[in-house]
Amino acid sequence: MTMLKPSLRKLESDLEVNKTTLHNWKKNRPKLYEFIIESYKDRETLKQNLFFLMEQKQQLEAEILITKRRIVEK
Repeated sequence: MTMLKPSLRKLESDLEVNKTTLHNWKKNRPKLYEFIIESYKDRETLKQNLFFLMEQKQQLEAEILITKRRIVEK
């Protein structure tokens, strides 16, 4: 799954800079700008993985509960 680049508004808020600074970084410091964009992609991937792990945990807990009930009923 590919993530779109974060909006300028999001970058402004997170980095506490204005649009002009962001545009200047993009133009004059492209490696810095790309690093920032890539870090957001990494962050989004980590967030998706965390949600996936949380879902797996819930499913495992449900299966454990079902198994416990079956054992107690016997």
